[in-house]
Amino acid sequence: MSVQFGRWNFEGQTPAPDYIEKVSAALAPYGPDSNESFSQGGVKILYRAFHTTKESRREMQPCISPSGAVIAWDGRLDNRADLIGELCDSLTVNSTDVAIVAAAYEKWGTNCLGKLIGDWALSLWNTRERSVLLAKDPIGTKHLYYSFDDKHVTWSTILDPLVLFAGKPFKLCEEYIAGWFAIKFPAAHLTPHVGIYSVPASSSVILRPGKHVVNKYWDFDPGKRILYRTNAEYEEHFRSALTIAVQRRLRSDRPVLAELSGGIDSSSIVCMADLVIARGTAECPRLDTISWFDDSYDHIEPDTNERHWFTKVEEKRCRTGWHIDIRALKQREENEHNSQTSFGSEFETDRFAATPISNRLPSEFVKQYAECLRSQGNRVTLSGIGGSEFLGDGVPTPRQEFQDLLATTRFLTLSRQLKAWAAKMRKPRLPLLWEAMRGFFSPASTILQEDIRACPWFYPGFVSRNRAALGGYQSRVKLFGALPSFQDNIDTLEYVRRLQEVYVLSPKSLYEKRYPYLDSELLEFVFAIPREQIVGVGQRRYLAKRALVGIIPGELLNRRKKAAVPQEPKKPSPIGSPSLLEIGQHIVGGAVGIIAPDRFLKAVQKAQHNKEVPVDCLRRTLLLESWLRHLATRGVLTTSVATKRKSYSSAPETQGFQMPSQPQRFS
Repeated sequence: MSVQFGRWNFEGQTPAPDYIEKVSAALAPYGPDSNESFSQGGVKILYRAFHTTKESRREMQPCISPSGAVIAWDGRLDNRADLIGELCDSLTVNSTDVAIVAAAYEKWGTNCLGKLIGDWALSLWNTRERSVLLAKDPIGTKHLYYSFDDKHVTWSTILDPLVLFAGKPFKLCEEYIAGWFAIKFPAAHLTPHVGIYSVPASSSVILRPGKHVVNKYWDFDPGKRILYRTNAEYEEHFRSALTIAVQRRLRSDRPVLAELSGGIDSSSIVCMADLVIARGTAECPRLDTISWFDDSYDHIEPDTNERHWFTKVEEKRCRTGWHIDIRALKQREENEHNSQTSFGSEFETDRFAATPISNRLPSEFVKQYAECLRSQGNRVTLSGIGGSEFLGDGVPTPRQEFQDLLATTRFLTLSRQLKAWAAKMRKPRLPLLWEAMRGFFSPASTILQEDIRACPWFYPGFVSRNRAALGGYQSRVKLFGALPSFQDNIDTLEYVRRLQEVYVLSPKSLYEKRYPYLDSELLEFVFAIPREQIVGVGQRRYLAKRALVGIIPGELLNRRKKAAVPQEPKKPSPIGSPSLLEIGQHIVGGAVGIIAPDRFLKAVQKAQHNKEVPVDCLRRTLLLESWLRHLATRGVLTTSVATKRKSYSSAPETQGFQMPSQPQRFS
C-alpha cells in the first residue's frame, strides 16, 4: 500500500518547491518506510513506501529502466517466477517486483501490462516519447487518480493533494453524487470533482500534451468455457484455484491478519491458509485472525451472533484470535455521540475530506482494529469479499441458469430443469420461466430505487440526467453474445470495483487489504463453468460447499444463510433533529443543482416535528450538505451551475453560494 505522486509541467518548469513540500507532507502518513523522489526538467515524482514483502525492502523507487523510463510501482506481483523465467537474461530469483516490471516493459512495452498478475497500480514517465502511462490491475484494488489540463498532468495514490493543492475550485460531479446517493456506489472511474479521474481497472491511461487515451489492456473472455464430466473435477479445480489465490496473498514478511466471521468465505480463507502454511509453501511467518460479534439479539435470534460460528474455526486451528465486542462499542459510541453529534460534525474543518465520507475521528471499532494490527505486527489483512458475490450466496434462484439455457436454445434441458426447480421451490413453472425471460425485455436501468424516488427535494433535472447512476447502473440482459450468467458476473464485478474505489485509505490504521476471492484466475474459472455448478437446484453455494468438505468445519457448511440482524425501530428525526436555524437558508446542494432548498427545508421541518419523511434519504442529504459546506469552507468547490434546470420552487433558483467569513458552528 505504498503511495506515489507525480507532476509533469509541459513547458518544462520545475514544480514549485512549496507545492512539492505540501504534497510530500500530505503523503507522509501513508508511507512511513521511505521518502524517495525523481526530478528531471518539468517532471517531479514522489514515492513513499509501506513495506509488506521482503523484496519490497530492497526496492529503490522510482525505478529507472535501461531505456530511461521512470517507474513507480505500488503492488504485489504474483507471477514473479514465470516472468523471471521469460526475462532470465536480466533478472534473478531475488529481483524485486519493480525490477521485474521494468524488465517486462523494456521487452514488451505496454503489452507487458496484461502479463502482470497481482494487485497493483503503476505510473511510468517515458522520457523518449514524453508521455505518462498510468495503469491498474484487472480488479482495481489499488487507487490511482489523475488530472490534466493544457499546462500539466498530475497523478497520485491519494486524492487529497489533487484537490487541495490544485490552486482552483472544482465543479461537483453529478454522476458521482447520484451513485453515492443510490448506495450502489459511483462509476469506478469517477471522483466527486470534475476534471479529476480514477484510473479504471484493467486499463491504462496515456497522457501527453493535447492527448488523453484510455485503453483496456485485458478483459475476461466471454467465450471461455470449462466443462468437466463429473462434479469432482469442478471441485478439484475450485480447490486448486482457491489454494493458489490464498497462497499468493500470504506473501508477507510479517504475520498476516485474516478477518474471520462465521461465514463460509472468511472461514475457507483461514482454513486454506492454515493448510498452505502447514505445507511450507507460504511466504509468511504466521496467520492471525480478528473477529467481531454482537450478542444484542441473542434473546430474539441467537443465529445473528457470529461468535458461536467463528469459534468453530478457532477450535479447528487450536488458536484464539482477536475479538471485538460490537455491542460494547456501540454503547460507548452512543454515549459519546449523544453529547457531541450535531449537524456538520461529520466533517472536521481541520481535516480535509475529498469524498463524502465522514472524516470524524476514528470509531472505537477502527481504534481496536488498529490496536490489533500494532500489537501483532500485522501489515496485511485478508478479506472474504468476493466469495458471496460470485459463488451463489443468497436465496437460490434459477434465473441465470434459465437465461443461459434460453440463450443457447437448450430447450430440453430447460424443460427438465424447470420441472426440478418448480418442484423444489413449490412454485408453478410459468412464473419461474417468466422471471428469467423478463430480464431480456425490461431495461432495469430505468428503475430508480424506492428511497430515491421518495426524495421530493431533488431537482428533476438532476434525477433525469443521472438515472443510470441513481438506479445502480443496472442494465437489460442481452440475448446474444456473452452468456447471461457471464453478463451478470461482469455487472457484479463492476459493483465490486466501485466498492473498492469508495474505500478510503486511512493513515490512522495503515494496512494492505487483500482479497483471495477476487483473484483474477479464480474468477476466470468461476465465470467459465456452467451456472448450475454455482447454484444447484434449491442449493446456494453449491460448488463451494461441495469443494470445501473436510477443509472447514462441517457445522459451517450446514449452517443456514447468515441470519439478518433484527431491525431496530427507525427514529423519525435524523441526525440529531437539526433545526432550520442550525441548517440556515443557504443550501449548498441547491447552488450545485441537486437540492431544491424550499422542499428540502420543509422535509427537515417535518422530521423535526416527527412527521413522516423518507428518513434514510434525508439522513444522506444532510450528510451531503455537511460535506459540501466543508468543501466550500476549504475553497475547493465552485457552485456555479452551468446546466439550466426547472426548479420545484416558485422562488428564483440559487445561482451561487458564499460561505460566511467564519465557519458556522451547529450545536
